[in-house]
Amino acid sequence: MSVADRCDTALGWSTGRQAWLSRGIRILLSVGAVLLFTGPLITVFSGAFDHNPDPTRLSVLPDEPSMVNFEAAGSKGIWHYLANSLIIAGGALLLQLAVSVFAAYALARKKFRGQAVVLLLILTTMMLPEEVIAIPLSLVIGDLPLVHISLKGTLLGVILPLGAWGFSIFVMTEFMKEIPLELEEAAKVDGAGEFRIFAQIILPLVKPALGVVAVFGFNMIWEQYLLPLIVAADPSDYTLTVALLSLRSDEEVGPGIVLAGALLALVPSLIVYLSLQKSFLRGITTGAIKG
Repeated sequence: MSVADRCDTALGWSTGRQAWLSRGIRILLSVGAVLLFTGPLITVFSGAFDHNPDPTRLSVLPDEPSMVNFEAAGSKGIWHYLANSLIIAGGALLLQLAVSVFAAYALARKKFRGQAVVLLLILTTMMLPEEVIAIPLSLVIGDLPLVHISLKGTLLGVILPLGAWGFSIFVMTEFMKEIPLELEEAAKVDGAGEFRIFAQIILPLVKPALGVVAVFGFNMIWEQYLLPLIVAADPSDYTLTVALLSLRSDEEVGPGIVLAGALLALVPSLIVYLSLQKSFLRGITTGAIKG
């Protein structure tokens, strides 16, 4: 019996010659799942290029293909908001990856007193809702401790708080723990220093985990709403996510403009996932096997 047949048997599907009924059900379920998950995406794509879209109707192709929605969205400053989002996402993701790698290296490869407490405190930050830390974060951004500089109305005020994320540090830490210590010991015998071991041994082995952290980290940063709203001193400081909400509340803005903005907000996430797909899947698979 093949692997597919064993899987079908475990699920209760018939694997004999009269399996047309189970195959038909599987086809219907597959089609239903595709429509369920791709329906909203098709609506956004079609509506963005339709001159007069109807967001309540599923349309595969626009009835009146046009770029007028993007032109109108551009007049509302959508390209400026997109640029703000890209700068914030790129800078925050690079900073987050650097912080995650170095923090994980210290937590996974070094031994020091209070190590478990430090990791517990990092994980605790993931359990705090954004609304709880909104006011303290606003005060800190308005008057940065020690240097007493206000980051209000700056992109750096959004990038710095997103430079460390408990989930990324936890994933990198657990992945680095699986790297055999014998590799480091052999490198030290050959005369390799701390930085060389980190750069030439540890980093190449954690590339799959970097893909996982990059994909989840980019989506977390890209979907931020409350933080950019706190930091903004003027509507021109908004990110695309915040701008879309303000466009929806504008009575002069039609649904086509909002859908055009939604499509622009969707494209970067797809590009990042498709670019890191192999590394992302390898990291997920490796983690599942080790688990």
